[in-house]
Amino acid sequence: MTARGSLRDEIRQTRPFHSTSQEAALGLLRTADVLRRRFAAAVEPSGVTSQQYNVLRILRGAGDAGLPTLEIAERMIERAPGITRLIDRLETAGLVLRERSTKDRRTVICRATAKALVLLASLDAAVDAADDAALGMLSEPVRRQLIRILDSIRAATP
Repeated sequence: MTARGSLRDEIRQTRPFHSTSQEAALGLLRTADVLRRRFAAAVEPSGVTSQQYNVLRILRGAGDAGLPTLEIAERMIERAPGITRLIDRLETAGLVLRERSTKDRRTVICRATAKALVLLASLDAAVDAADDAALGMLSEPVRRQLIRILDSIRAATP
């Protein structure tokens, strides 16, 4: 991002936005891209993509029980249509174990490996720092207000 200030200045738009809804939506998308790039810079030097990190983070939270593949897909921050291929790559890297459920052979349960847990632990500080840097310029009350606004947008979106 070269220019700082209003969205119009950043994207060098000379005409007014069609509406405040358009300006807000585009501002949200532009901001999400800035945050996505900052986050990627924190995790990708370790050899995993942001989406792979997200899967591993989800599996760490699931603990020893693991999760079915489709539930992992539902919990992703950014939806990944190729969740099976994503997990294939993690399995090849020795970061995920998969096994068929004994209750339902159609269900595949995924678990983070010890190697994945070590990798995640090594990334925790960098990810926390990226989170803090991304929104550190906002006061705590403003961050809480932002959370409520974002929750409202997602709740109203099918």
